[in-house]
Amino acid sequence: MAYLGDWRVKNNAIFAHYSDHMKLVLYGLLKRLLFWMLFFALLRMVFLAYYQQQIMLENIVFPDVLAVFWHALPLDFSTACYILLFSYVMLMFRQLNNNRLYISIDNFVAFVVMLVYALISVAELGLYGEWNTKMSFKALSYLSHPDEVFNSISTFSFVLLFAFWLMQTIIPYIFYSRMAVIEPKSRRKRSPSAWWTLLFVPLILVLGTRGGLGEIPISTSSAYFSQHQILNLAAVNSGNNMIVSTLNSSEFGDTNPFISMPEAEADSIVRQMHKVEGDSTLRILKINKPNIVVLLLESWSGDLIESLGGETGITPNFRELEKDGLLFTSFYASGNRSQQAMGSLFGGLPGLPITTITAHPEKYAALPSFIKDIKKEGYHTGFWFGGQLIYGNILSYLMANEFDEIIEGKDLPGNFERGKLGVHDEFMLQYVAKSLGERPEPFFATIFTLSSHSPYDFPMPSTIQWPQKEKPFVNSAHYTDKSLGDFFAIARQQSWYDSTLFVIVADHSHNTYKNHPLASFEYHKIPLLLCGPALADSLKGSTYDMIAGNTDIPATILAQLGMDHKAYTWSKDLFNANYSPFAFFELNEGFGYMRPDGFVVWDHMTDRFIQKSTSPENEALLLREGQAYEQVLFGDFLKY
Repeated sequence: MAYLGDWRVKNNAIFAHYSDHMKLVLYGLLKRLLFWMLFFALLRMVFLAYYQQQIMLENIVFPDVLAVFWHALPLDFSTACYILLFSYVMLMFRQLNNNRLYISIDNFVAFVVMLVYALISVAELGLYGEWNTKMSFKALSYLSHPDEVFNSISTFSFVLLFAFWLMQTIIPYIFYSRMAVIEPKSRRKRSPSAWWTLLFVPLILVLGTRGGLGEIPISTSSAYFSQHQILNLAAVNSGNNMIVSTLNSSEFGDTNPFISMPEAEADSIVRQMHKVEGDSTLRILKINKPNIVVLLLESWSGDLIESLGGETGITPNFRELEKDGLLFTSFYASGNRSQQAMGSLFGGLPGLPITTITAHPEKYAALPSFIKDIKKEGYHTGFWFGGQLIYGNILSYLMANEFDEIIEGKDLPGNFERGKLGVHDEFMLQYVAKSLGERPEPFFATIFTLSSHSPYDFPMPSTIQWPQKEKPFVNSAHYTDKSLGDFFAIARQQSWYDSTLFVIVADHSHNTYKNHPLASFEYHKIPLLLCGPALADSLKGSTYDMIAGNTDIPATILAQLGMDHKAYTWSKDLFNANYSPFAFFELNEGFGYMRPDGFVVWDHMTDRFIQKSTSPENEALLLREGQAYEQVLFGDFLKY
């Protein structure tokens, strides 16, 4: 009996000792959970404070802003549980082996997580103002050249964001290392009931990562709650979003993530969308083989153009050119980046979700090439840009198209005034206007402007003071518009001018003083103006009001030159009376699709409409066509 009594005393002591250890582990995890939830809330609060002006412009009431923190809780908790799984292991080793090395390891991992999270956070602070989106795998690919990122923002903004990064890393880490890991003194009470933590705490954490016991695991869509996209994006956990986006992007491999119907059905729908009953192309040119000059305007949105609904006085020179041209009033960019515009302009390719065609040089050979085709007709081809074309891998794509000459900022005279991105528009445009006379005719020249890209360091005083939002952008466009007027003043004096068609178009849109959501057709609306002596006199001063997109430019020009354009399967001849008018734009994982009878904007990730404007009976049809378009588009990309 004495032996049995000794065994019970010893056993109870072991359980009590083990119970104390489990309590310490549980206590440490609860403190860490609280820390991470507060850390995520802090980063979210900084984002909302940084963009308080935009929140005010959207007339968002304060209770809705506070609701962001409530709706963020499930995804924040899920993300915290992922981090706590590692902390749990370290705390268990610490208690069982009595070695503080495991606490040091936990501290180091926590520091790395804070460092990365803070970096994502400050990247979003700079990113959202330009792109109206969160940090994603696609956005990350644009940051592969740090020098380009630095040149795209002002020095003040860069220093400010860098300071935010340090503060959002160092201050939370000090708090974490000094408070979140302090262990209470063991009281050694006989409470063997805490042993269950060894088994059940990991189970609870795993359930937390998936958002509970429901059949469908938690996703970023769980944070969406508002009609204001800025609130939805603020509610989404930035690190979770970045990881999901990266996994989705890296795992698609040769698998199409946008399959929503049988391949044959999708192909049939897309063929029908592009089907044209007979060739009835209206000829708009007075000259069989005119010189063609494309003025590709960086980031110009429709809101900059008075005739497209913009305010008076932003682009007066463009308005004067309208008197000599044909203005497209329902014209949309299929993508949001310059590299996407290159694929549309020279290959008739819509912007791709997830990735861009310029990021895949191995596919270039399989793509149609507008430049190669017109060179067969005797055109001399050139591309001018005042900056560096390595951004977005544009240079490799242009070289694959076999331009006769590609001139960048480094090739321009050294005495030209430059900003952070390169030669300012006025100097570059005037130089090209004088230089084109040295090229053999007919020529095809693309002149890509840059001064309306951030950091907007154009060499002219800002004269437009009324915008509450995007004032630097509006003034930069005003500067480029003045440079455009100077270009035409010089061009009209050149011998080549009378044989030239000018195509003035934006590469993509940009957020404006009207603050349209990124997931809207208003945001993606851009100008297209055909003008110059080669344009038929009957069309000068008129408008083209049917729906169209920048992917339609190659087929339209080739048709006017009497050339075959069947290889450009995504491009439509806009002057063929039988074409079906529609426009498409990509979201990172979704699309917008418009026909004359309405439009839908669909988010593939959250499986929901972001916007729609059509009759109830037509909604399903528009969605089906848009899904088929996206499915076949990405499927073709995989096959190239």
